[in-house]
Amino acid sequence: MAEKPASLSSFLFATSLLLTLISASLASPTPSSLYGTLLHCLSHSTNSSTLANNNIVFDRTNASFPTLLQNYIRNARWNTSTTTKPLIIITPLQESQVQAAVICAKSIGIQIRIRSGGHDYEGLSYVSKQPFIVLDMPNLRQITVDISKEVATVQAGATLGELYYNIWKNNKVHGFPAGLCTTIGVGGHISGGGYGSMLRKYGLSVDNVIEAKIVDLKGRILDRKSMGEDLFWAIRGGGGASFGVILSYTVKLVSILETVTVFNVERSLEENAIDLAVEWQQVAPTIDDRFFISLHFSPSGSDENKTVKASVTALFLGGADEAVSILRKEFPILGIGKENCTEMSWIEAMIWNPDDPKIGVKPEEILLSRHLNSAVFLKRKSDYVQVPISKEGLEGISKKIMAGTVVLGFNPYGGKMAEIPADATAFPHRAGNLFKIQYTVNWDDPSPAAAQKFVNEARSLYSYMTPFVSKNPRSAFLNYRDIDIGINTFGKDSYEQGKVYGAKYFNVNFERLVKIKTAVDPDNFFRNEQSIPILPSKS
Repeated sequence: MAEKPASLSSFLFATSLLLTLISASLASPTPSSLYGTLLHCLSHSTNSSTLANNNIVFDRTNASFPTLLQNYIRNARWNTSTTTKPLIIITPLQESQVQAAVICAKSIGIQIRIRSGGHDYEGLSYVSKQPFIVLDMPNLRQITVDISKEVATVQAGATLGELYYNIWKNNKVHGFPAGLCTTIGVGGHISGGGYGSMLRKYGLSVDNVIEAKIVDLKGRILDRKSMGEDLFWAIRGGGGASFGVILSYTVKLVSILETVTVFNVERSLEENAIDLAVEWQQVAPTIDDRFFISLHFSPSGSDENKTVKASVTALFLGGADEAVSILRKEFPILGIGKENCTEMSWIEAMIWNPDDPKIGVKPEEILLSRHLNSAVFLKRKSDYVQVPISKEGLEGISKKIMAGTVVLGFNPYGGKMAEIPADATAFPHRAGNLFKIQYTVNWDDPSPAAAQKFVNEARSLYSYMTPFVSKNPRSAFLNYRDIDIGINTFGKDSYEQGKVYGAKYFNVNFERLVKIKTAVDPDNFFRNEQSIPILPSKS
């Protein structure tokens, strides 16, 4: 087990003396009473002058508080005047401060929410209906890359863009399988699974994690050996925030060619988009695993001339000539030619966007930008498809899409994903799935009426899709957080409430996650509206 720092040991003794004094004063905490007590508590575990100089504790009276809160709010729905705000924001600069924050919050009895990049679609990392504090992790962003061992260690507050950049600047023929949104925080992304465009070749991010560090309920820093294989299994796909505070992951790098190929092809309904989608379902999950070929259906055209646009976007881990040769044989309806393809480096492919190619932009200009305070109004949902959707079914879906604003994204499985057992990590959605669906809707109008309209559109399309998607349970992807599928109020039925959404996110792995949660956090201190519940006898 990792050793406790001397300062933490001293703090544990001091905290036991403070508990009686602070518990009565904070029965109903206010920002002012909490700030003083929390600062006093933290100073017993860290150098008090360092704490003051670094200024890592912010209450609502601090002029920096609004900016700190808004910097990593990515969904504008949770950035309104009526959204509940934390009492305190703690922005640790070193791991010992995370330890102290956990122990102080538990000692005081205040709920803690953990935020790395703020991309939780439902804002659960920075919103709660109960009095709470936010442990904001973006300052913990150190990344070390060891090309000789083909590994990288990345702290939870680093972004995917920063991880990609650090790998690229060390070596041009290594990469890491993770997402395409470069501002996502590593802690949440990997702990929820880590889904990206190389998964058919290399699996998910969690399939390439070999080590981790976490602060547990007792404020200890645990590595893989000291946490044990059960907890290490759980924080690879089960969501880290249910079990503690993820500090870092060590990941295996994967070998890539210096040249990869991307392309984007669009078809309207009048250009046989439905036939294209029928064939896509047969090809995308079974083709050479160096391909990742996604398909998006989106409403297009004016109100008088509405249609649906099908966009086929692909990454091929190889050159354009080979890509075209394979596609002409296996996906002829696509009609792809070399003129449709662009060859580039892997790092360029990670920032490539067919709608905004960013020609001439240096990779670091995008990868290292955190785009602070850049929230948009959005709603996301997810599904899994295990049986091909018929042409008639796709025609009905296209009519539903045409009548609204929601975009359907189909992301293929197969390849490596079909080879890894469902219980290899906490992420269960493996063999048997042809593709995953993401429902996407964004809007600009800040009014509650607009939010209700667009959220209802997403829910309506989701309901319409019921016959075409997985059943018993109807599965969902944790990193596409969706509170529509169930929430936990932590009453006497907490386990049963947790099972509603837990079975959808984790399928056969849910019960094992509950047992691990009960063992490592029997008080259910680390919780949110969709966290792993504890066993009923422990509730």
